[in-house]
Amino acid sequence: MSPPLLKLGAVLSTVAMISNWMSQTLPSLVGLNTTRLSTSDTLVSSCDVPKEGWQVYSSAQDPDGRCICTVVAPEQNLCSRDAKSRQLRQLLEKVQNMSQSIEVLNLRTQRDFQYVLKMETQMKGLKAKFRQIEDDRKTLMTKHFQELKEKMDELLPLIPVLEQYKTDAKLITQFKEEIRNLSTVLTGIQEEIGAYDYEELHQRVLSLETRLRDCMKKLTCGKLMKITGPITVKISGTRFGAWMTDPLASEKNNRVWYMDSYTNNKIVREYKSIADFVSGAESRTYNLPFKWAGTNHVVYNGSLYFNKYQSNIIIKYSFDTGRVLAQRSLEYAGFHNVYPYTWGGFSDIDLMADEIGLWAVYATNQNAGNIVISQLNQDTLEVLKSWSTGYPKRSAGESFMICGTLYVTNSHLTGAKVYYSYSTKTSTYEYTDIPFHNQYFHISMLDYNARDRALYAWNNGHQVLFNVTLFHVIKTEDDT
Repeated sequence: MSPPLLKLGAVLSTVAMISNWMSQTLPSLVGLNTTRLSTSDTLVSSCDVPKEGWQVYSSAQDPDGRCICTVVAPEQNLCSRDAKSRQLRQLLEKVQNMSQSIEVLNLRTQRDFQYVLKMETQMKGLKAKFRQIEDDRKTLMTKHFQELKEKMDELLPLIPVLEQYKTDAKLITQFKEEIRNLSTVLTGIQEEIGAYDYEELHQRVLSLETRLRDCMKKLTCGKLMKITGPITVKISGTRFGAWMTDPLASEKNNRVWYMDSYTNNKIVREYKSIADFVSGAESRTYNLPFKWAGTNHVVYNGSLYFNKYQSNIIIKYSFDTGRVLAQRSLEYAGFHNVYPYTWGGFSDIDLMADEIGLWAVYATNQNAGNIVISQLNQDTLEVLKSWSTGYPKRSAGESFMICGTLYVTNSHLTGAKVYYSYSTKTSTYEYTDIPFHNQYFHISMLDYNARDRALYAWNNGHQVLFNVTLFHVIKTEDDT
């Protein structure tokens, strides 16, 4: 691989790292970080020695392990008992925590931004060289010309990605500047109590927190770039089955549902948490009114959606009432191993959910056995809209939806990878090459959970989780 392509791979890896890092670090920016700094902390260089009356409080390093700064704090003073001073100290702690996290993020961003600029220059130079060669291609061998053209074709689609990355870097710089300004105002307040209205400052901090939360929400959707893992949660059941959590449940609701086998069963086991699931402490058992077909069920907003055995009927079953709330035939959908995944198991109809809503993936004779994607009304099970793809259902190992895009694997066995994707937003497809580790050699269930940002899988009697890395595009107000 040529040096420009190696550097380009480094840039994409860095972008993915930034995306994951932001999803882990941003909560600390909105007050969830438990690190506490004194309101009168002062940053000095690592070479400075604290003056008399000051003590070293903490230190920070950049991603390469180099010391950035040392935090020193004054000794406790008599004003600490004043209620208003204490409120201001707490407020400044929160802002300084934000500032420290943004500073580390900025260091990473600036470092990677240099790679982007360098890469952009190389790409432009390659483009100019290609034009020159094209003008005089008659003097070159056809083989050399074609190789150069293929390299250029690989680089061209990444120019918009680099442009967007520069935009995101500017947004991070803007956040950093706002936090620095607010921190300066609060420091001045601490020096001169009463010169500024506390409530006004408090509202400014809350406003900044709200904006950061909005930024986090914009990170919920993205394009799949990488799958890592798996993490083995439990070993249980037969070779085939399904286990899941509710992506719309509250943060405190971590119930797990377990459905062993792909046929001849009606028993759903419920556990209050992952820990209870691992230990085998059942909280409740449900006896469904119908047997299910396949392993492609989904729990969504408190209800179980499954394919009724030997039919193309979808059932919506409420866990709260223990009743069937709706059932509807999926028109023209093949069933009972007419159009299953590669492993069989009556997996003709796959029900799934993502950030957008509820979906059904299946195949029909009218679409020549190729995959059809339908968005469903979660209450009535009515088909809202359908998309016909050109990918044969019988050639797919499994599939899952992320942000309105269907990702299809090419096998259920060792060596499987995400090979094809179809965007319902643009009604376009592309062939992909995203490998993942099929640790136990046979996958009979693979579903995305938007709340956990993870893939739940049943891997040959092992219940496992895969982490996903998404490429996020942060939309600014100008983009709306």
